[in-house]
Order: sequence, then C-alpha cells, then structure tokens
Amino acid sequence: MLKIRLQRIGRHKEPHYRVVTIDATKGPKSAQYIEELGSYNPKAGSVVLKADRIKYWLSVGAQASDTVHNFLVRNKIIEAPIRKVTVSKTRKVKK
Repeated sequence: MLKIRLQRIGRHKEPHYRVVTIDATKGPKSAQYIEELGSYNPKAGSVVLKADRIKYWLSVGAQASDTVHNFLVRNKIIEAPIRKVTVSKTRKVKK
C-alpha cells in the first residue's frame, strides 16, 4: 500500500519536511520514496504542494497520513472533513 506522508529533512531545531509518496512498509526516514509531492516549513508556516500529482496518487489508491490529509483539505485539494490529530507526548513502556 502506498502512503503520502511527511519526511523530515531539517537539521536539529530547524524542522523542514518533504511530502512524499512512499511504500507503507518503509520507515518515514527511508530515502526510498517514489515521488516528492511538496514541502512544509513549520517555522514559516508555508506549505507547497503539487496538486495534480497528489490527485493522481490518491486516484491510484495511495492513502494520506492524518497531517497531510489536513493540509490537502485546507488547501482545497480534496473535499473532506478535517481529521483529529493527536501526538503522544509520553512514551509507552512495556513491563
């Protein structure tokens, strides 16, 4: 299955992200992505997306991560409700 997700490329305390299409079995830091679809700079608040390529990958069956899905809804690339995204601040420890 294909995923459209964020891939971090920034240095320490300077986050920058790529929006990439990648196989779901690969890790998020894997450099083996299929295509770069845009970028996200959280410090500047800028999101750059290639709408035509994103629509193509979604039509082929790729699934967007929750954060990327919300970017697509806010930029009016897709029509859908915004998903609630929660980030776990604590690490779960198995006993």
